[in-house]
Amino acid sequence: MSSQRSQKVWTIVVAGGSGTRFGGPKQYEMLGSQRVLDWSVAAARDASDGVVLVVPAADATREGGIAGGASRSGSVRAGLAHVPDDATIVLVHDAARPFADADLFQRVGDAVADGADAALPGVAVADTIKQIDGDGTVVHTPPRAELTAVQTPQGFRFDAILAAHRAHPGDAADDVEVARAAGLDVTIVEGDEDNIKLTFPGDFARAERIIAARLAR
Repeated sequence: MSSQRSQKVWTIVVAGGSGTRFGGPKQYEMLGSQRVLDWSVAAARDASDGVVLVVPAADATREGGIAGGASRSGSVRAGLAHVPDDATIVLVHDAARPFADADLFQRVGDAVADGADAALPGVAVADTIKQIDGDGTVVHTPPRAELTAVQTPQGFRFDAILAAHRAHPGDAADDVEVARAAGLDVTIVEGDEDNIKLTFPGDFARAERIIAARLAR
């Protein structure tokens, strides 16, 4: 049974980027029968009491969303401002991860409902990772057992992440970084290998294969 029955869960879907590395706003690219953005919003709606969609300002009216900020952190803060006060858990999900399913949303939300300040999905790192300096020289090899590749959605107690963003209004790689800067403990839950992030044009070939495999099940 879900731990979230007594919780009010809202999800912020962040789709405010310009897609610089992709060559354009990838959130509007078609993937199978619908756009990348539509996959992510549908999953969030299935898993939440409400969804706040954050898009570029010029697209807000057309998409029924709100205007994002100049950075990812700014877009999340814009989304947080539109989450109702009675929400208890907020999930933050990147629209560029269209394959996050209901089970993944559930695992993240349940971890917070069970007492974690924050939670996010992670998968084991298969490759050996090297830390390098500015000249490209290897300076350290962190043990793989101490590493995880993290994904979204990331989940938080609403009051805690709201306070964390207010205390740390600058930019961050993700909201877990904001949470950690505010002293919050973060729990890792099992991620999903298919929950890929679409960053470069070549990523869409793998995404289409994932869709084909799901349709064949």
